[in-house]
Amino acid sequence: MIEVGDPNVAPDIRSAIAKIVAMKRDGEIAGEIVAHSRSVKADIENAASLEPDRVAIFYGVSDVHLKHKHRKSREEALSIIAEHVEFARSHGVRVRFTAEDATRADPDYLIQVVKTARDAGADRVSIADTVGILTPERARRLFAEVKEAVPDVGLDIHAHNDLGMAVANSLAAVEGGADVVHTTVNGLGERAGITPLQTFAAAYYYHKGVKLIDLTKLPYLASLVEAASGVAQMPTFPVTGDNAFTHKAGVHQAGVLASPETYEPFPPEVVGRTRDFSLDKYSGRKAVAHRLERLGVKVDEEVLGKLVEELKSTNARRLRDEDLLEMLEKITGMRYRAQVNKHIEAYVWVKVDENVYTTSVARRIMAIRGVTGVGEVTGEFDIVAKISAENAEELNRIIEEVRAVKGVKSTLTNIILKQLS
Repeated sequence: MIEVGDPNVAPDIRSAIAKIVAMKRDGEIAGEIVAHSRSVKADIENAASLEPDRVAIFYGVSDVHLKHKHRKSREEALSIIAEHVEFARSHGVRVRFTAEDATRADPDYLIQVVKTARDAGADRVSIADTVGILTPERARRLFAEVKEAVPDVGLDIHAHNDLGMAVANSLAAVEGGADVVHTTVNGLGERAGITPLQTFAAAYYYHKGVKLIDLTKLPYLASLVEAASGVAQMPTFPVTGDNAFTHKAGVHQAGVLASPETYEPFPPEVVGRTRDFSLDKYSGRKAVAHRLERLGVKVDEEVLGKLVEELKSTNARRLRDEDLLEMLEKITGMRYRAQVNKHIEAYVWVKVDENVYTTSVARRIMAIRGVTGVGEVTGEFDIVAKISAENAEELNRIIEEVRAVKGVKSTLTNIILKQLS
């Protein structure tokens, strides 16, 4: 199912929904197109006129909603639900009824609501955990009770993430009888959002052994939505966050180098990612040796021990290969870096992928050591960064780090030959 929103909200949303429906009609996309509507006849007519596959009508069913929002009794609410589901069905569309705030409703009354919606023509009912207060145990039990009482209706779980349990509650609801889970890419939604697609899909694969979607496309999809929404992912966001497969502690790094399954639920390649090791005072001998090996540098155990000691004395958040080699030179008196000219300043012009949020890329570039300024610009490029480096080798290192930032498509570097003041 593709939920396309409520066309009554704004003209541009209505236009977007019409285009998506046309894409489905022309065979460009698959899936059932679902338009939203309040339990208001004019809104339902507007939604149905766009010819989606289904109209989803919502109405609050908890005593809190009935008293303070709708100002209706339980009996009046049942009558309204039946009337508007029947009205939607009369327009020739399938109907899902969404029981808003269902998880704070009286369970027996909720079953009445589901039966009322079914009898009026709805073939699906969404049980909405509107303020995210379910626990997995309650979710499993609630869905099992509703499914047992009304077995001929499909059940959706719409889990908000206010208390951080949306994924767990959604998995439990499926075990209880839900056959549709509402998700959004990056967990976007009201307040703390709802069940994130990438986390639920990965968790379902791990626990059930079933790939509901092409998991390798998740990083691209997450970046696409990040760019479109302007909402950047936290580095620690599960599955698609920058740090999701980056190992920091020395014990973890050693374990992963021995066998990745020690600290990974599944190989990062399963979800289109690669693993990495941060380099800082928390790193151990094995991680440092691994990084040196990757750089083509061999040292004996004594030098390695001294290097790890030096590494642990620094307070840098994360060291780069250049920093490690500089420490090694200090310890051994040998040169591992090329001798090059001193102090260079340059502008690096950056082109960003179309599906990536430019500001998030700019912020990541600004965090690179040696970058002294960043601006978003118009024209052929999207970002310009000013770089100050001690030599050409360091300049090349900074440029490579800029190019490695997620979302950078291409770069152009201009060396500053002369500055006028």
